[in-house]
Amino acid sequence: MSVPKIKLNNGSEIPAIGLGTWQSKPEEVAAAVAHALKEGYRHIDCAWGYGNEKDVGEGIRQSGVPRSDIFITSKLWSTYHSRVEECLDQTLSNLGVDYLDLYLVHWPVPMNPKGNHPVFPLLPNGKRDVDHSWKLSQTWEQMEDVLKKGKVKAIGVSNFSVKKLEEILPTANIVPAVDQLEIHPYNPQHELLAYLCSKDIVPQAYSPLGSSGSPLLKDDVIQAIAQRLSLQPADVLLGWLGAKQIVALPKSVTPARITSNLHGAVAGAKKLSKEDIETIDGLATSGKQQRFIMPPWPVDLGFDNWPDKVV
Repeated sequence: MSVPKIKLNNGSEIPAIGLGTWQSKPEEVAAAVAHALKEGYRHIDCAWGYGNEKDVGEGIRQSGVPRSDIFITSKLWSTYHSRVEECLDQTLSNLGVDYLDLYLVHWPVPMNPKGNHPVFPLLPNGKRDVDHSWKLSQTWEQMEDVLKKGKVKAIGVSNFSVKKLEEILPTANIVPAVDQLEIHPYNPQHELLAYLCSKDIVPQAYSPLGSSGSPLLKDDVIQAIAQRLSLQPADVLLGWLGAKQIVALPKSVTPARITSNLHGAVAGAKKLSKEDIETIDGLATSGKQQRFIMPPWPVDLGFDNWPDKVV
């Protein structure tokens, strides 16, 4: 099936629906990726930090879909902010490809590259070992370098608030193509999305259906809209994102769910009315505001509705 595309600020296009691979077990993700690509997905979202890139690469090979037809995104892990190309080279090797379509800074938090753990170095007090001397603008300079070398076709960020974007934009030669965020009706981030629009940065939504056991699929408003339009609740949630020109990255390893997420997202975006979208837009302010992904970073990320206790 034909998946809608969204134009990036570098002129290229990104498929509006991609398969997320976070928390997908290595033994499951290869089959999930192969199935998704056979069913019509053309966008796979992965990351060094997920620890399953070799299996994602195996799934890409098993699918039989040519590399040139697939939009592959990966992300720079936090212990590699001062070694961008080194992390990227590991990702390219893991995936078995020679370039990425999009490379993102995973979190705006540089961690100690010489700490006591390669992924999550910790201080004696148990907090994550952040490298406060390293500036995000230095990370972005290295991101621009790997773009110039042709190893990636576009660069962007993930989990960046306005505060964090403004740490890189004043000295950036290239504006990030995307900002990947937790976006769903309970955490719509309207003000941040308006800012991204003003900078021509495309938003991407991870956890678009919420996290495991999420209340989103059981929400009475979402269910009522789904019933009226002969859709599934997931179709409404994904269609809401598509109608707002937000890239949706639903994660699943269940073949039937992978297929239905793709078809449902396209159907949902077509069927939702302007009034439906406005109703869904208002769910968070009606008292349902909720984030599901809040790692214990010991820094102020600059997000609204981020509990102080996490910092």
